[in-house]
Amino acid sequence: MSYEDALAELERMVASMEGGQLPLDRLMQTYERGAELLQLCRSRLDAVEQQVKVLEEGQLKPWAAS
Repeated sequence: MSYEDALAELERMVASMEGGQLPLDRLMQTYERGAELLQLCRSRLDAVEQQVKVLEEGQLKPWAAS
């Protein structure tokens, strides 16, 4: 899943949770899935940040997507 796809899914989930219409079980499932997506987004951003740091130091190294 790409960063953009994960972010879009997160945004949809937040909107549905903010609507206040989800039953408790579905709310917990949505929260858990959101936590997984958030971790994925953070790891992708960390990987990109590391690559930018390498580029700023004048070194070009291959980027390994997590």
